[in-house]
Amino acid sequence: MELTDILKPEAVKVLSAASSKKRLFQDIGDLAQNAYMLDAANTVEALLERENLGPTGVGHGVALPHARLPNLDAIAGIFVMLEKPIDFGSIDRQPIDIAFALFAPENAGVEHLKALALVSRTLREPSLCAKLRANLDATTLYAILAESQSVQAA
Repeated sequence: MELTDILKPEAVKVLSAASSKKRLFQDIGDLAQNAYMLDAANTVEALLERENLGPTGVGHGVALPHARLPNLDAIAGIFVMLEKPIDFGSIDRQPIDIAFALFAPENAGVEHLKALALVSRTLREPSLCAKLRANLDATTLYAILAESQSVQAA
């Protein structure tokens, strides 16, 4: 599995106005609806329910919100870069400016965990995050993420 298997170019966006976790989830829901034809309200509700179990802010300015959704055929990703960091309740108490949301079918099992591990491993790389933060163009961000796979594989 590679990032390009779970992330479409149209599912990458730079947000300038996200002011809270809830607003970020609403923006992710809208993006999921546009890129993957997922119901935005259901997507937001699923993210909020998962977040109530414990924050998905993994530290170093990165969040990995995720949820299982009915009527989803394959794992789908949304990458969002925030122009202005927001409080996310992360484990290191630092605001986040990078969010990679993952949605999995309800019966995805181990594939969901593999996708989460892949995204986590990718965004744990400080040089990659620095490169992402230096670019606020969605097309460039997608290219950086897609390229990170070939670099890791080498």
